[in-house]
Amino acid sequence: MRRARPGAVAGRFGDLLFDVKLPAEFVQRLRPLIAGRSVCVTGGAGFIGGHLVDALLALQARVSVIDDLSNASAEHLVELMELDPSSLRFVQGSILDDSALNEALAGAQVVFHLAAVGSVPLSIEHPERSWAVNDAGCVRVLQGARRAGVKRVVYSASSSAYGDVPGPVVPRVESQLPAPLSPYAASKLAGEFAMRAWSASYGIETISLRYFNVFGPRQSAGTPYSAVIASFARAILLGEQPVVFGDGLQSRDFTPVASAVAANLLSATTTQTLAGQVVNIGTGTRTDLLTLVKLMADRAGRPGAVPTFRPARTGDPRHSLADIAGARSLLGYQPIGTLEEALTETLAWFRTTLAAK
Repeated sequence: MRRARPGAVAGRFGDLLFDVKLPAEFVQRLRPLIAGRSVCVTGGAGFIGGHLVDALLALQARVSVIDDLSNASAEHLVELMELDPSSLRFVQGSILDDSALNEALAGAQVVFHLAAVGSVPLSIEHPERSWAVNDAGCVRVLQGARRAGVKRVVYSASSSAYGDVPGPVVPRVESQLPAPLSPYAASKLAGEFAMRAWSASYGIETISLRYFNVFGPRQSAGTPYSAVIASFARAILLGEQPVVFGDGLQSRDFTPVASAVAANLLSATTTQTLAGQVVNIGTGTRTDLLTLVKLMADRAGRPGAVPTFRPARTGDPRHSLADIAGARSLLGYQPIGTLEEALTETLAWFRTTLAAK
């Protein structure tokens, strides 16, 4: 059995190692609001979904997960179920399968909808599948929520909806006209409109969280579709050259996964009326990729790591930077941890994982 680090989220699952830490004050404040509630996490075997499941169980919620395992493993969920099968239920299936979805949603009060085909390059190669899962799947989840009597749906949206804006780099605000550059971005934006429409038409409380480049432990690496920090971590720790697509001066608002988890928990517990609002979930700071390589190489003990460059990829915005005033106002959201702290934790996880192979 794995053991929790000092300061890790504690609860009935406190003897299991959780890879993301939430502040003690935050945990204490939210536990009475979440303990005993029945929730469903779509895509709960995935990267962000898995960390959210950890936090929900530690806060003593009753959790149902649906995931088709097309780009995730059930290993971590199995460990959790072995600890307390009465608190976690897993349905292996697609959100496009109404019978599996109905089973997962039964009794849920809140749904966290994270299931998606989550890759810009993959969506460009297979746009129909991206649209089917991300857009039609979103409607299936909303309809399933209606059938199950769910009160609130928290949707994982994407900052890719903003696209590119000519001129100086300025923070993206939710009132900005979207300009998606890829099938992935367009499909996630369509999900936002579905959230708003179902709230207006059927009275379901909904909110869309536009994530900005979430990263952390347990993120997939080593495939052409892997996120940049996971890819860099794997390459640097293996003594390889990290691959930069473009000139490396493009920048991102890199958001520790703990912040995304916190935003979901705040969305589930806020007393504010939710009717399809869209809020940015980021840090309000940006880092270019060349600086990122240096930060990660230094922290990994490989300061001489030099990237190799390849052509820029279709569909990738040049810059992204979040204005998080809306999330602060509506949810009381604030980023958790710093980029440097989260990079150190992420590299430590990848180092351990790679050493075990």
